[in-house]
Amino acid sequence: MPRTPRRSRSVRALMGVTVVTAALLGTALTVPTAQAATPTLSVDLGTTTGAVMHGANGALYGLSDDGVPGDNLVTPLHMTSIAQKAPDGTQHPNGDALVVQPEFARGGGGDNLIYMQDIYASWPYENLGLSDYLTKVTTMVTKVAARSDASTFVWVPFNEPDGNWYTGLGSSTTATYQSALASFESDWTTVYNKIRSIIPNARIAGPNETHYDARLMGDFYPWAKANNVLPDMTTWHELDPTSLSNFEGNLAAYRTIETNAGITPRPVNINEYGDRRDLSVPGQMVQWMSMFERNKVYADQAYWDIAGNLDGNVSQTNIPNGDWWLLRWYAGLTGQTTRVTPPQSNVIDTLQAIASLDTGRKQAQVLLGGGTSGSANTVIKNIPSSFGGTVNVSVERTAWSGYEGAGPAPTVLARSTYTVASDGSITVPLTSLDPMSAYRIVVNPAGTGTPTAASAPATASYEAENATITDGTVYTQGSVTNAYGYATSGTKDVGSLNQSDSKVAFTVTAPTTGTYNLNVFYGNQSGGPATQTLTVDGGSSQTVTYTPTLNWTYRSTASTSVSLTAGTHTITLAKGTNEVTLDKIDLTAASSADTSYPATYADITGSPTYNYTASGTTGAGALALTSGTSAAFDVYAPTDGYYTVHTDYSSNGSGTLTLDGATAVTLASTSGTLTDKSSRLYLSAGNNRITAATSGSTTLTLRDLRVAASGDTTGVSAYEAESATLAGTAAATSDSWASGGKYVGYVGNGSANTLTFQVTAASAGRYVMNVRYANDQVSGSGNYNTNVVSRAAQISVNGGTAQTVMFRNNYSWSSYWDLPVPVTLTAGTNTISFANASAYAPNIDRITVAPVSG
Repeated sequence: MPRTPRRSRSVRALMGVTVVTAALLGTALTVPTAQAATPTLSVDLGTTTGAVMHGANGALYGLSDDGVPGDNLVTPLHMTSIAQKAPDGTQHPNGDALVVQPEFARGGGGDNLIYMQDIYASWPYENLGLSDYLTKVTTMVTKVAARSDASTFVWVPFNEPDGNWYTGLGSSTTATYQSALASFESDWTTVYNKIRSIIPNARIAGPNETHYDARLMGDFYPWAKANNVLPDMTTWHELDPTSLSNFEGNLAAYRTIETNAGITPRPVNINEYGDRRDLSVPGQMVQWMSMFERNKVYADQAYWDIAGNLDGNVSQTNIPNGDWWLLRWYAGLTGQTTRVTPPQSNVIDTLQAIASLDTGRKQAQVLLGGGTSGSANTVIKNIPSSFGGTVNVSVERTAWSGYEGAGPAPTVLARSTYTVASDGSITVPLTSLDPMSAYRIVVNPAGTGTPTAASAPATASYEAENATITDGTVYTQGSVTNAYGYATSGTKDVGSLNQSDSKVAFTVTAPTTGTYNLNVFYGNQSGGPATQTLTVDGGSSQTVTYTPTLNWTYRSTASTSVSLTAGTHTITLAKGTNEVTLDKIDLTAASSADTSYPATYADITGSPTYNYTASGTTGAGALALTSGTSAAFDVYAPTDGYYTVHTDYSSNGSGTLTLDGATAVTLASTSGTLTDKSSRLYLSAGNNRITAATSGSTTLTLRDLRVAASGDTTGVSAYEAESATLAGTAAATSDSWASGGKYVGYVGNGSANTLTFQVTAASAGRYVMNVRYANDQVSGSGNYNTNVVSRAAQISVNGGTAQTVMFRNNYSWSSYWDLPVPVTLTAGTNTISFANASAYAPNIDRITVAPVSG
C-alpha cells in the first residue's frame, strides 16, 4: 500500500485545442525549416533483448472479488502477477488473495503476492507485537499450505517497513537506523522461518520498502545471505515520477549488490508502481511499462483508490477504459523484444516504446507514446528478409477516456504498404500525437491486394479551462509536481459550477456539416446523478446526464450527439441538477463504419499458422486454425444490443464462433472459397470475447471479424423488478432514476427474502440477462483508499444450482449500471430468482433477456 510519494519537477500544461487526425504514413515527412527537427524513435529488429515477459501488467488489489472485474477484462491480459491482501485480512473489505485466485487462474495468471500485514485493519498497521503477528502468520500460511496451488502464492512478510513498524529505517541518524535495522532483521528471520516451517519451499518476497533504499539494500542482502534468509523475490516500490528517470540506476545498483555478495540474481517485482496522475492514462503508462519490460522485471500498478477496477483500467465490471486497450496490446506481444532507442532515455514524460518481433508469425509490433505532442518518426530497422520486399503497416491509437469513461476499440489511423529500403528499414511518420494516448504499429509481410485505407473520423478536443466560464473556478490537478493528484487533460479542470447561472461555453469548429459525437469528461461526487443543459448557439436545449463517479476528479465520460453546420459554433453546458466538474469535451464526426478485428492480432491458443499471401482488407494477412487451436477476438460494443458481425473466412469443413461460453455461429464449409458470413449476435456493452475454433481435420482460415458500429434491441425482452414476485423483506421503492420509476431492495440477508422473475424464452438455449442494479455499500475507511463493497446475489434458473454473481459498487443508490449474466433457458416460461441468505443483494431495477444469437 503506497504512501504519498515525493514531489518532483514541473510538467508543462497542455493548453487550448488539440486536433487529432489520422497519422500520416510514408517514407518521408516534410518539416518546415523554422521548426525543430522531428524526434526519432528507432526500433532495431535485428537486435533482440529476450523473450517478451509481459511483466508490467500486474496490479495491487486490481481484483476485488471473483468476477470483479469480469473475466472478459481479466483473461485477455494474461496477468503475470497480482498483489492482494492476506486470507481473511481486515485491511480492506475485499481483495482477499484466495477469493480472487479462481478468476486469476482462469485468466492464466502467474504469481499471486500475498500482503501478509494486510491482515491488520489499520493503516499504518497496528503493532500488537511479534507474537500476535506470528499467530496470524501461522493461520494464513497453514490455510494456503493445504491447497493444490500453494506454489502460486508469494509471501510478502512486511509491507513498507520504513513507513510502518520500523520507521527508523528512514532515519538519517545512524544509531536510530541501526536499531531499526536490527529489529527488522530479527523479525524478518522469525517470520521467514515460520513461513518455511509450514511450507518448506514457500517463495518469500521483500524487503518491500516504499522506494529503493541503497543503504538498506546494501546492508540487508549480505546479511540475509549470511543468515540463510534471502528473499526468493526482491520487491520495492517505485511511485514517484522521478522513477521514470531513476529506476534503471536503482536496478543496476541492486544487481551490483547481488554480484558483490555472491547472490544468485533474484527475480524483481516492483509490486507498487505509478501514481494517480499515471493510472488510466495510456501515454503515461506506456513509459512505465516499456521501462519494466526492457529491464525484464515484474511490476504491479499501485492501489490508490478502489479495489476491483485493475487500478484505474476498468470503467465497469465488463467495460474497459482507454488504458485497458494498452494492456491488451501488451498482452498481444509475442516472440522477442527488440532494441528500442527513444529520443531521450530515462527522462520523465518523453516518448518511449516497447517493440517485439515474432519471426514465426512474421509480425513486428511497436507500442509507443508518452509526453510528446506534434510529430515523431519511428524508424524500424533490420526487418527480416523473410518479410519480403514490401510490408503492410497499420497504426492505431488508444486514447485516454478517464478512469471510468468507456474506452472503445482503438482507432485505426492508417493502413499502408511500404517498400523496404535496401538496408532493411522503413520510416513510419506520425503526426498530431496526443501525449495522453498510446499508439501501436504492426508490421507484417504484404500480400496481393491493397489494404482498405483507414478512415478515422476527425476529432477535436477543447479544454474547459480555456472556454468562457460563468461562476466556475479553474483548478490545477495531477502533474509531475502533484503526482498524487488525479489525471486531468491539460492538468486543469473547471469546478465549483454550483451556482444557478454556472456554465461553460466552448467555441468549437465543425469541418463539415453533419452529426457529431460529443464526449464530455467530467467528475460527479454529488452522490447521485447530475444534469447539465446543453445548447448549441443558444438554440433548443437537451439534457446531459452524468452518473456518479468516485470523486470530483475521477474522470468519466458522458456522450450525446449534436448536429452542426460547417464552421464555428458555441456549445454551452449550464448547471442543471446537482454539480459536476468539467475537464474537456471531445467532438468527433459520427461514423457508421464497421470495426475490423484482424485474426492475426487475436489471442491464440495452440500453434496456428499465419499466411500473408493475400493482404486482406486490413493488410494483416490470415490465420489458419486446426484442431486444438483457437483465436479469441476482443470485440467492443458501445451499448447492449444486437450487432451484425461479419466473419471473413474459408474452410474445408465446419468451424464455430462461441460467445458467452456457448456456440453462437456455425461456420459451414466453403470448400476453400473466401466467404463473408453475416451473423446477428447480442453483445454486451464493453468487451465481448468471440472465439473461433474448429475440430477434426478441418482447417479454418480467418482474415478478420468486422462488427457494426451500433446495435439494436429488437428481440430483447425487459422485465421490471417491481412487477416480479417479491418475497420476505423484498420491497419496491420509488426512484425517479429507476426504469419504470421503481426498484426492488432488501433482497437477501435471509433465505426467504427473494425476487423472482417469470421469463419467456422462444426456444431453449443460451441467453444474456442484463441486470440493472444499484449498490453503494462501503465498509470502514483507509488512509486514502475508498473501501467499496461488492454485493452478491445467488441467481438460480428454474430452481437449479445457483450461481453467485458479484455486483460492483457503483457509487450511488440512485444510479444504475447493467451487468451481463449468461443464463441457459428452456423454451417457454422460466423462473429466475435472486437471493442471498447471508447478506443483502444489490437493489434491482430490472432485467433484460436476449438470446445470444438473434
